[in-house]
Amino acid sequence: MSLPVDLARASAVLNMGLLVALAFVWGRNYLQIRSKQTLGTLVFAVVLFGENALALYYYLTTASILPVAAMRAMMFLSLLESVALLFLVYVTYD
Repeated sequence: MSLPVDLARASAVLNMGLLVALAFVWGRNYLQIRSKQTLGTLVFAVVLFGENALALYYYLTTASILPVAAMRAMMFLSLLESVALLFLVYVTYD
């Protein structure tokens, strides 16, 4: 469709990859620590992964019928999420 759709798709894929990396670390931590906080971070990663998978599905199947304003808004939200996840990965692996 256009640049916003392509950026949104790329961002969703990036987010899914970052969430897999975070879920790996947080899942390993949960197995070692067994605390509610570590379980909460793992569940957060899994749910957010599902949200990104659903968003990617919509970007691939219905992007052509979405209004341009809605697509731009979704793109910006996805990009902001990427920035937040990149920071989480940075502090997790540092």
